[in-house]
Amino acid sequence: MIAFNRIGKIAPGKTAGAVAFAHEISAYMKDAYKVDLEVMMPIGGNPQRIAWSARYQDLAAFDAVSAKLLGDQRYWAIVAKATDLFLPGSMQDSMWRVV
Repeated sequence: MIAFNRIGKIAPGKTAGAVAFAHEISAYMKDAYKVDLEVMMPIGGNPQRIAWSARYQDLAAFDAVSAKLLGDQRYWAIVAKATDLFLPGSMQDSMWRVV
């Protein structure tokens, strides 16, 4: 099992929009790809962050979804609406093996 996580820093004054966007992307991933994308915010540390987390059976399953997303115009249209919600260059991805 592979856990994929993406964390982004929210731009000042954009928390409500970032949370709405995060849930919109999560719902789209569930509908279009059957991926459960969990939306999270920190309890401690920098509160102006938001994260998504999903689990995939293996790297091949993750790669299959990632490859489809590259050509998914609806996905990119949703993402384009969020360009002002996050600090540029702040998105960080990590992948973990579930043990």
